[in-house]
Amino acid sequence: MSGHSKWANIKRRKGAEDAKRGKLFTKLGRDISQAAREGGGESGNPRLTIAVQKAKENNMPKENIERAILRGLGKLEGAELEEITYEGYGTDGVAFVIDVLTDNKNRALGLIKNVFNKRGGNLASAGSVKFQFEQKGEIVLGEGKFDFDELFMVAAEAGADDVVEEDGTVTVYTPREALAAVEDALRSNNYPIEEAEIKWFAKNETELPVEKALSNLRIQSELEELDDVLAVAMNLSITDEILEAYETA
Repeated sequence: MSGHSKWANIKRRKGAEDAKRGKLFTKLGRDISQAAREGGGESGNPRLTIAVQKAKENNMPKENIERAILRGLGKLEGAELEEITYEGYGTDGVAFVIDVLTDNKNRALGLIKNVFNKRGGNLASAGSVKFQFEQKGEIVLGEGKFDFDELFMVAAEAGADDVVEEDGTVTVYTPREALAAVEDALRSNNYPIEEAEIKWFAKNETELPVEKALSNLRIQSELEELDDVLAVAMNLSITDEILEAYETA
């Protein structure tokens, strides 16, 4: 997962830019709706708690948050949201997994297909790509001074696989089924949690020269721009050289 924390930080900065353009509220609303579908209310649904907190931190209006929760619970009139995972290949065989939450799967599919076609990639049939990935929990801690050994012990005892500090960001990785338990343990010990979610991680990464890698980063960025897209994972190995070239492009 070398380079992925730095790449995640770049995308967080981009998220701040999206907020200025008014796009972030759409993404946040979909995150809230998706989390609300798991039920339990905020007190019994850590994923919803984090989604709502993130929305508040980005000054999303209260009525927008409440509407997103009702939509997720199916209590709001209008088209029903559907959760779908699409698979595809970028340039030079880089594999992609795209998580979508949409009220119109034909629209979402068409827009995703357009990005791949425009950038020299293609959609793949269901199951032909996803086997190259596995789902894990990822918890990103907010700013603070931590005793790393103490943090590691708290996380490990709750079921975490690893704790990594990279580019000033501390990230805890967990098995998919252990995310909630590790998150609860960290909160109980007053560690500030910025993000906690289930994500796709490549089992093996593809190494490419800078220019070819940049082509795939552009595909990922353009897919993430789509309103219906929740998250995009790929199996590209992201080096510091690639990140530097991306930021200066």
